[in-house]
Amino acid sequence: MTIALIAHDAKKELMVQFCIAYCGILSRYTLCATGTTGKVVGEATGLPIQKYFSGPQGGGEQIAARICCNEIDVLLFFRDPNATKSAAAEANDMTLLRLCDVHNVPVATNIATAEALIMALERGDLDWREIGNPAL
Repeated sequence: MTIALIAHDAKKELMVQFCIAYCGILSRYTLCATGTTGKVVGEATGLPIQKYFSGPQGGGEQIAARICCNEIDVLLFFRDPNATKSAAAEANDMTLLRLCDVHNVPVATNIATAEALIMALERGDLDWREIGNPAL
């Protein structure tokens, strides 16, 4: 099972703290991330993380492509709802979230839903892809 990590600049420290808190659970999965998020989380936790380009260089689009290929099982995308973003950046974020809906990928956009998803992983509640998903 592969978990993708993305965090807007104002949420990177929150992502780091989340990954430190749940390092034991996350260490059981394959992790990938956009460049800067992967770098700071990897340095703080020691977790192996496949890093893509940074967000502005297309890292989100690389993760979106993996979602389309059913190679991402969970997305933790800590968004900053207060950040002023360009129309293009906002469209990229919405595309990523839409693809999660299309491909039935559970996504958390804040700490509360991320904790709910990580606890569901811990309980084994999100192993539906491994036992077969008729939508795929």
